[in-house]
Amino acid sequence: MRASQDELIRRGARRGGRRRGFAAVVLAAAMALTSACTSDGGKPSSWQGGGESKPKAAATITEPQADAADVPASTGIAFTTKDAQETTVELKDSAGKAVEGELSADGKNWLPDGALEYGQKYTATVTATGDDGKPATATSTFTTMARPAKQIRVSSFLADNQVVGVAMPLIVRFSRAIPQDYRDDVQRRMAVTAKPVQEGVWHWASPTEARYRPKTFWQANTTVSYRVQAGGLPLGDGWYGRSDLAVDVKIGPSFVMTVDNRTKRMTVTKDGKVIKTILVSLGKKTTPSSSGTMVVIEKLRKTVFDTMEELGPDDGYRTKIDYAQRLTWGGEFIHAAPWSEGQQGSVNVSHGCVNVSMADGAWLFANTRMGDPITVKGTERQLQNGNGWTDWNLSWDEYVKGSALPYEPPAQPGDEASAEPGTGGDPSTEPTP
Repeated sequence: MRASQDELIRRGARRGGRRRGFAAVVLAAAMALTSACTSDGGKPSSWQGGGESKPKAAATITEPQADAADVPASTGIAFTTKDAQETTVELKDSAGKAVEGELSADGKNWLPDGALEYGQKYTATVTATGDDGKPATATSTFTTMARPAKQIRVSSFLADNQVVGVAMPLIVRFSRAIPQDYRDDVQRRMAVTAKPVQEGVWHWASPTEARYRPKTFWQANTTVSYRVQAGGLPLGDGWYGRSDLAVDVKIGPSFVMTVDNRTKRMTVTKDGKVIKTILVSLGKKTTPSSSGTMVVIEKLRKTVFDTMEELGPDDGYRTKIDYAQRLTWGGEFIHAAPWSEGQQGSVNVSHGCVNVSMADGAWLFANTRMGDPITVKGTERQLQNGNGWTDWNLSWDEYVKGSALPYEPPAQPGDEASAEPGTGGDPSTEPTP
């Protein structure tokens, strides 16, 4: 965990919306805090009322401190209140224009909807009102830092408004490795909103990539919004986030494929109902298919599988392929294999891929989308984690361990779950038909 000014929101924060219409945000009395009313970090509560009594409530801004300079553009407003039934927070720039933002779920911080401008002066005002109806205010004027020279770009693998399958993880990438002791700061500013609500968590797959998946497959037709407020955020060694990121996607129908090596058949279900059974041929014993849950990564109507350089002229091959759907970076695909139609349903003859007939390959290709899951059972080899989008090959407890923050399950099932398109892995990896 880094500087406390960045300890603003928790991953589990539930947002009522992506934008607020006004900078002032009202906090219910149930969320009011009891704390000291003054601090070196902000001006004490002020009140002028002639002969009247002082307000019962008090407020203090703890960060940014009054007259602070070189404040990160990612800063939020941290404050305490005493005896407050209602609290509002307002942030204005030097021209008096209000900055939109919202309170964290715990009511201790207020976060702007986006990074502040570099090298600008801002004034924060926190107003606390007690049961006597008298407001007490605290203010803090500060100046943000100049634009940093070293910036890290944040990108999303998925494009805005893309439709994906029920097993699609949300993938956020960083152009430079994020040190481990900064990842909690980043994750606090990564929010996911799913409708309908589903329990989920962020998982750091590597120092440059974080992924999010629900506890079980996404519900069909879910709408998902994810946001990363990284603009101006300190990311270690003098590096800062370049900009914020916001993406909306939609989950399509539930299209699930299950392959049983014992029967040499694929069962296809759509929205929970079996709609097709397909004969398959999997990898022979010397080149077995992987058992585990994989995800469709990319779809290629026509391609060429070329392993001549990798395997040499004796074992290598160069073959034209139709209806190919990548499952692993190591080269396992679902694809049409007209040469093995006589063995499909009875004998494994492939180099590790899921072979289907030309007709079934065309049907699958027309009905699947990126992010649809396929589970292969009963082969001689287990799927290696990291060989593709293997998020579902991990148990939920294993996945949670990849979070940079302690995981907090939602309090109620009905609560909302509370991230520039990138590329998806190494497309040059050789296939194994």
